[in-house]
Amino acid sequence: MIFLDAAATTPVRREVLDAMWPYLTGEFGNPSSHHSLGEAAAAALADARAAVANVLGCRAGEVTFTSGGTEADNLAVKGIALARQAADPRLNRVVVSAIEHPAVEESARYLERFHGFAVDVVPVDGTGLVTPEALAAVLRPETALVSVMYANNEVGTVQPIAELAALARAQGIPFHTDAVQAAGWLPLDVKALGVDALSISGHKLGAPKGCGVLYVRGRTRIEPLVHGGGQERGRRSGTENVAGAVGLATALTLAQRDQTGPGARVAALRDSFTAAVLGGVPGAVLTGHPTKRLPSVASFCFPGTSGESVLLELERQGVVCSSGSACAAGSDAPSPVLTALGVPSEVAQTAVRFSFDSSVSAADLEAAAQAVLAAVASVRTLGRA
Repeated sequence: MIFLDAAATTPVRREVLDAMWPYLTGEFGNPSSHHSLGEAAAAALADARAAVANVLGCRAGEVTFTSGGTEADNLAVKGIALARQAADPRLNRVVVSAIEHPAVEESARYLERFHGFAVDVVPVDGTGLVTPEALAAVLRPETALVSVMYANNEVGTVQPIAELAALARAQGIPFHTDAVQAAGWLPLDVKALGVDALSISGHKLGAPKGCGVLYVRGRTRIEPLVHGGGQERGRRSGTENVAGAVGLATALTLAQRDQTGPGARVAALRDSFTAAVLGGVPGAVLTGHPTKRLPSVASFCFPGTSGESVLLELERQGVVCSSGSACAAGSDAPSPVLTALGVPSEVAQTAVRFSFDSSVSAADLEAAAQAVLAAVASVRTLGRA
């Protein structure tokens, strides 16, 4: 099997499993307990927090461990907006881009339905970019928060986050970015990015599912979503997942260390794969920005096919990929991301996404490109029969 769905999830790295193992076995203490087992767990949690802070270029106290990227996005969008509204009821608008992950989009809609917020949606151009001009056009004195994802999970387009955050900062508006797909591939220094909040998910990096991180800049007001024992400095109550935090910190540190070399190598392989597909499949269309994109994502539309049929044929040939976001799997509706880019609905339903981890090889992608050519040809032939 050639696994090309790393944007959905990645295998757990052996180094991560080794780092976690003690906290899944003998060092099982609750970090809130005041005895030796609890203190060992608390020390491991503190070390994990410091390691994440080192990668992000922030203070350890600005790192909150969560159950994943979805919870981190929910806490950022709802928590910051609600806290700002409580301090000033006039702040009743949130800004999101037209291609946000559902964790951000649905959080904004929740605020609209139950807390009286208006949601301002920033459009994207045909490559999936949010331009500074488009963002500036929707900012208002009543804007409580802006949330624009760092890199898109379906088409791979990378946003000019530092420029966008600077626009918000100039008006005193907190800026959140969903960096779930960017982590491991793009710089995450929060000071250089200029963001007030940033979300990461462990299972995109070689850590297990069920662990994530939210960075929140110090002094940024945030209302917790989970109440109870006041863990995570009151931002997220509940006994901490020590093993998950250790695993995420280990995976993030390894990904940061390996970022430059493997990133350039994977980008070169992606470009060769893209050229082979575009050159071999009549009518194939690359979606997303042609150059401002993640090294790890190549996404296409194959007009005249069904994306799901192409996926089934590819899997029959030993290539595993997806038709877009794993969070929308099973939906017959065209991707909102692609329609926001201006792709017609009938073409959007032919989408196939290939996403790679750092271990992908040239041989894998050469074989996958040949499989794509054969799969699309087979589906089109069957469609004409």
